[in-house]
Amino acid sequence: MGAQKKGATSRVSEDQEELARHPLQAILLADSFATKFRPITLERPKVLLPLVNIPMIDYTLAWLDSAGVEEVFVFCCAHSKQVIDYLESSQWSSQPNFSVQTIESHNSISAGDALRLIYERHVIHGDFVLISGDTVSNMSLTQVLQEHKERRKKDANAIMTMVVKQSKPSPITQQSRLGIDELFMAINPDTKQLLCYEDKVECSKGFISIDKTLIADNPSVVLHNDKQDCYIDICSEEVLSLFTDNFDYQHLRRHFVKGLLVDDIMGYKIYTHEIHSSYAARIDNFRSYDTISKDIIQRWTYPFVPDILSGTSAIKVERQGTYRASDVTLSRSAQIGPFTVIGKGTKIGNDTKISHSVIGEGCTIGSNVTIISSYIWNNVTIENDCQLRHAIVCDGVIMKSGAVLEPGVVLSFKVVVGQKFVVPAYSMVSLLQQPIQQDSDEELEYADSSSGTVELPSDKLNGDITSDLSEIRYGPASELGTGGVGYIWSIFEGGHDEEWRHSVAPIPTDKIAKIMLDKDNDEEVLTQDGNIVSASGGLKSDADTNGSDDDDNEDSRDDYVSFEKEVEATFLREVQENIKIDHAVLEVNALRLSYNMASVDCAGAIFYSMMKLAVESPHSSASELHRNAADVITKWQKLLKYFLHDIDEEIEVILKFEEMCLESAKEFSPLFPQILHLLYDKEILQEDAILRWADEKEGADESDKMFLKHSEKLIRWLRVAEEEDDEED
Repeated sequence: MGAQKKGATSRVSEDQEELARHPLQAILLADSFATKFRPITLERPKVLLPLVNIPMIDYTLAWLDSAGVEEVFVFCCAHSKQVIDYLESSQWSSQPNFSVQTIESHNSISAGDALRLIYERHVIHGDFVLISGDTVSNMSLTQVLQEHKERRKKDANAIMTMVVKQSKPSPITQQSRLGIDELFMAINPDTKQLLCYEDKVECSKGFISIDKTLIADNPSVVLHNDKQDCYIDICSEEVLSLFTDNFDYQHLRRHFVKGLLVDDIMGYKIYTHEIHSSYAARIDNFRSYDTISKDIIQRWTYPFVPDILSGTSAIKVERQGTYRASDVTLSRSAQIGPFTVIGKGTKIGNDTKISHSVIGEGCTIGSNVTIISSYIWNNVTIENDCQLRHAIVCDGVIMKSGAVLEPGVVLSFKVVVGQKFVVPAYSMVSLLQQPIQQDSDEELEYADSSSGTVELPSDKLNGDITSDLSEIRYGPASELGTGGVGYIWSIFEGGHDEEWRHSVAPIPTDKIAKIMLDKDNDEEVLTQDGNIVSASGGLKSDADTNGSDDDDNEDSRDDYVSFEKEVEATFLREVQENIKIDHAVLEVNALRLSYNMASVDCAGAIFYSMMKLAVESPHSSASELHRNAADVITKWQKLLKYFLHDIDEEIEVILKFEEMCLESAKEFSPLFPQILHLLYDKEILQEDAILRWADEKEGADESDKMFLKHSEKLIRWLRVAEEEDDEED
């Protein structure tokens, strides 16, 4: 034992010496090499777009700094001047023990080109972190770096470790909550080696093809569809040289990762590291922009949250996840709902309602305006009587009185929407007219401007790249009503599904209903060798189905916590938008299928959300709290009843209420019998459910009978009523 400890100490010492020789480095790609954020990214680089009023790249750099990275090389291409100017004038230019250097290119059109150029600069001197500037995380790098180094000591071919996280896709849309298509990974559960990576699977076939040699060469293989690629990689220097040796490697996953996995000559290996309690996600599209923004507001990314990252700008965190900066002018009659951020210097008029939204700095919002689940950037003017739902509004936009943005609308910089004009759902609107030809995902956003607004380009943009100017036209247009300025882009052929799959708006209930109707719910994926698909999405052999129960239980608990928070956020949005019960049922059902939950789990989460809304609504006495609860239960009783099918499930709701009274909503403790009676009166709980709960409590410890004793009067009344019914029978 002593010798082993001495060896361990020696290895730690070696690692410390190695770190002393080579400071931990990172390559940050500040170019997405994609067009998913057009038309916005024609005028400003994606990494500088505000994410809860803070540039995306600040979240990435703040995390790298906290994780122990000492040197960051930021690769800039499209809009490189904007990125360089921002970094030079930001806090990152003078951080102690944290160097941020830019590498500029004028002719790279892919991540592969970027890494080849960095290799030629000879700036990387050891293992490094590879990440893009649109990634948000709070994970520690200590363990994954240690694992990577230990593997390298044993096997020089272990050149890369990818960070992954559990994230179950919706069985309806085959998408994760980030709007990313279902991903399949085959992983050796013992070594964590990645064996297969498929991000474009034809789900309608009901099966996935895997090379049989994987099964032959690995005693155990698990096929996952419940893993999220966090796009955080720990790489060895060989990764850069491999890109240089293989010029066909352009895309990091589609070309490089898949290329290594099928290459049986060189023998290079990729491993995975799964995080559980930490946060990591990449903003790939408008839906993930919305999801990650909400995660930040709900503080899943702590300590990388607005009140801490805002620096000198004072932001106050208030109840129900509301953040308010200094110098906000708020009318007394304005209503600011939950999970809302209001930026510095913004003015909000009379009777305006804002909820689940982010409002930037210097905005002027008139009277009787409704803003729900939207992102308003800086210096936006919204005149009286406007309505916005699930929209993104960029800097300098003007919405004239009575204008309406339907769900999914994106207004790019300085667009003007005419008076009472209704912008159709999913519209992309810009001062730039839409390019005639559709570019591939690897094309650059060519237009360049250091100010974030459009200027007429010269023959050469960013130095070397030329663009066919006939493809992009500039100038005002009247497609947005009287006094409007901007062009509404049309949807390319085949893009109709993408508009709602990747939108900032929730998937429409009619789309969910249609997909559910088209699906064959009875289809079951079985392999011919007797393997089964587990509930979690992993492909496991019969021998593995009796694995670690403790791990499964922990995962189940984590799943339920995430599920409950998703239901709560969904329910609050439904309340704010006054969504019909039928549509609310569809949305909760979609979450149930996505998390593989039962109806009783839905009922518990809905009841929790209802009671939490009641307790967080204004009240100054127990009677007012009871009235709040009665109002919420009365309005949403049909939603709760939909997921209660039998007595046992109703008892679970009572147990859930007990738990809340003891922990998260203690104000309800003295009201327990009154709320129980209310649930009975509304026919949510049957008499038999309450009496069976009481009978089961009789054998419990005295400490567990508190609420039973509080409810004795109600229980006696129900028993008398039951006996009278029996006598009549």
